[in-house]
Amino acid sequence: MNRFLQSINARELIRPLGQMVVFSLGSAIVLSSLVLTLALGLDQTAVGLALQDKYNVSLYTYTLVNLPQVVIDGLTIGFVYAAIALGYTMVYGVLEFINFAHSEIFAVGAFVGVEILIALDHSGLLRSASLGMSYVLLTFAIISGMVAAGALAVTVERVAYRPLRGASRLVPLISAIGVSFLLQDLIRLVEGLTTGDFNRIFPSFGNFDQRLNFGKLALGETTINLGISIKSIIVIVAAMLMLMGLNYLVNATRIGKAIRAVAQDRPTASLMGINVNRIISITFLVGGLLGGAAGVLYALKFTRIDPFVGFFPGLKAFAAAVLGGIGNLTGALLGGIVLGMLETFAGSYMGVFTMGAAGSEYKDIFAFSILILVLIFRPQGLMGENVGQKA
Repeated sequence: MNRFLQSINARELIRPLGQMVVFSLGSAIVLSSLVLTLALGLDQTAVGLALQDKYNVSLYTYTLVNLPQVVIDGLTIGFVYAAIALGYTMVYGVLEFINFAHSEIFAVGAFVGVEILIALDHSGLLRSASLGMSYVLLTFAIISGMVAAGALAVTVERVAYRPLRGASRLVPLISAIGVSFLLQDLIRLVEGLTTGDFNRIFPSFGNFDQRLNFGKLALGETTINLGISIKSIIVIVAAMLMLMGLNYLVNATRIGKAIRAVAQDRPTASLMGINVNRIISITFLVGGLLGGAAGVLYALKFTRIDPFVGFFPGLKAFAAAVLGGIGNLTGALLGGIVLGMLETFAGSYMGVFTMGAAGSEYKDIFAFSILILVLIFRPQGLMGENVGQKA
């Protein structure tokens, strides 16, 4: 046991945790400062006066009171985007092509986890489960989604991508898009034949719908309720553990060294005795495991899923990977958190600051505008380097 503990490179576990804390705090501080400054500037304008007449509260106070929940929601979806984005990044780092079917692998993981929980709910097991057993069953659903998504990712690589490995980059890209549509329709077919319903609802059980309240914070005449939902805690903690585990795998294990070697120089890695096909399959497996877990966590947070549930999260996760630097693990983490925070801040405050002219439905404008600017002025992304370099 002592030998095992000594063999663990603690630095590779602590470092990603520090990065996540820094990225989370940094994005929260920057965006919070921006919206509070904007709210203060608009407080005595028509925007602030309209809000005062409607809710009898100043624009600055309204912004400040809602800020803690906005930050928590942003971090929750940001970590989900980061987990999905790492699947894109791992594959691109090794093969240098975008696996657009990854969003449907995410969706399959979500459906497998939710269907298992629905079956357990129909059997009465969920309703009679103790609090501790509820967490065990949720963990079982997450692991099931991971296994299904991981197995699917390996199968897709073996059937749809490996035969095209020597072709131009456009050919596997087209294949990935075809696989994406195929998996969407397969989900619809299976759900239609087995349940007759494309829309599935995450069962309510345990204490996942409750909130932890930490009291109130008084700032002058303003009182801010401090609390966080159990769902958000689960999503954030689970995502952080997965990201820490991935960083350790890539940077502190023999498999990780082999992945980095294949990413840097595939022919030379093969000459050094590395089984390139096996390492590529492992890379797809790891990406699929992350995507499947993210799918179940997404369903836990947002409750409802359908066969197209992977499209927008997958697209945004791809944008997050590009934003951070496609092929860079730390960049995918940074891009996911930043994009999640941007999306949530925009969705929460855009309607208020524009007097309803542009509501939360326009929140993606900000996220993808930032992406376009990054691509124009820094095409390699914020932290552009490939997975072959130590993240």
